[in-house]
Amino acid sequence: MEPVPVLLAGVLNATGNIGPAEVVPKRAYIFKQTFRIAHDFGVPFAPPPTHPFNPLLALRVTAAVEDVEARSRLVSALYASAWGGGKGAESPEAVGAAIQAAGLDAQALLAAAQTQEVKDRVRRNTEAAVAAGAFGVPTCLADGELFFGVDSLGHLEQFLRGEDPLTPADVERWRTLPASASRR
Repeated sequence: MEPVPVLLAGVLNATGNIGPAEVVPKRAYIFKQTFRIAHDFGVPFAPPPTHPFNPLLALRVTAAVEDVEARSRLVSALYASAWGGGKGAESPEAVGAAIQAAGLDAQALLAAAQTQEVKDRVRRNTEAAVAAGAFGVPTCLADGELFFGVDSLGHLEQFLRGEDPLTPADVERWRTLPASASRR
């Protein structure tokens, strides 16, 4: 599994969608659901200092890490800082502490995050995700097939084992099904 940093706001803008925290009743529900899922997985979960928050610095330092294993460590450390009761993932101090917790060079990655190359990498990652069909996060892409949300992890496992119950004919039927109602 390779974590690829994408800007959720960019995905939402490109797909004409809004984030779950932007729908007041959904915001409360998503918190409860996420808390329960984290509990089931044995993962610490606490609200960040603010939400929604600006993830750009965290995304950029993550995009600056080439090594997938090191990037995965950084994602875990940033998660702990943002969602595990830490100091968040917006300020250079909080992000720098997460970088250090991942065993990486905070000064170098914070500097790299300011380069046009890294900024463009996050933008390209976001554009590639949208081109692949992503409409939100988390999205996993496996052999051209998208799996959205933590609730699809079991389906991802089935797919990777070659046991996906969904056939191309099933997908085509839904893709070509005519609509009889529309809100727009």
